[in-house]
Amino acid sequence: MPKSIHSDPYRVLLALLRETRTEKGVRQDDLVKPLHMDQSTISRIESGERRLDVMELRAYCRAIGWSLRDCVTVWERRLQRIDAPSMRRKRV
Repeated sequence: MPKSIHSDPYRVLLALLRETRTEKGVRQDDLVKPLHMDQSTISRIESGERRLDVMELRAYCRAIGWSLRDCVTVWERRLQRIDAPSMRRKRV
């Protein structure tokens, strides 16, 4: 199994976070103060160079005006769409 930072589910999560942040009109610079990180660290997180732990994920979600619950719900829906074709192949 690949390290979680390089897994498809993690890449889907990062894409979801970037997408939601930009849809809400939040810039990486806007996250510096609430996350207590510099902009380059936020960029490394979003690009997959640095792993985001669950507490940081919660803080990130809150900083963009989103709940962790909503984030995980949308993430799971996207993962189900990805997993669905592979599940169908296994049954055949």
